Amino acid sequence: MAVVVLFAVGVFGYAWLRDRSEDARSAALAGYTPSAAVPDPSTQIPGVEVVAYRGGQHVASTEQVAYTHSPPSGGAHDGMWAACTGVVYDQPVRSENLVHSMEHGAVWITYNPERLGRDGVEQLAARVRDRPYSAMSPYPGLDQPISLQSWGHQLKLADPADPRIDQFVAALRANPNTHPEVGASCQALGPGRFDQDDPPPYRPAPPTSAMGQPGVRAEAESTAASGDNVAPMGGGS
Repeated sequence: MAVVVLFAVGVFGYAWLRDRSEDARSAALAGYTPSAAVPDPSTQIPGVEVVAYRGGQHVASTEQVAYTHSPPSGGAHDGMWAACTGVVYDQPVRSENLVHSMEHGAVWITYNPERLGRDGVEQLAARVRDRPYSAMSPYPGLDQPISLQSWGHQLKLADPADPRIDQFVAALRANPNTHPEVGASCQALGPGRFDQDDPPPYRPAPPTSAMGQPGVRAEAESTAASGDNVAPMGGGS
């Protein structure tokens, strides 16, 4: 009987501590929840780069976009969006599809598989897995261990425990003030649509000097100011 009582106490104690931890986490992120007064809380996060995009035109599945950011955070993109219903991709995925996902309001978390260990990858995946309007994939050649993207926003960092990761996600995931297609789906359904179990393979973006060559399209967006606290512009399709 004593064993049963101790077990029950342990279970309830764990649940209490878990709830307290979740309450503390929610309180810490309260200031990064979008509101009428602060439509884009990400401007309060050190290191966030904001670029003004005027929406993105579609390119064919056989074309590439010469993006000006790596990973890209907006611009022209494939007509099919990548599934972004909390999907953690094991392999790199074509950027043109994921940029379309960000147009729908997704946060895309990327990491350099050569600079982030298994534990770090799992810490990131726990923030994405089964959460609507989020996706994660490795990104070869990334200049930092981790990079977070949403439409017109980017944050690069090194530590998977950095509190700015949760702040970025809280501020920008499905934030109706910061992406063009509010309410658009993150599910890739129907014949001929994006297959999250067999996604289009990743190819490094061509340099901007390749624009105009066969199969290479320009980002064709306003890449106005970059740096902290630059307000983005909505629009697009």
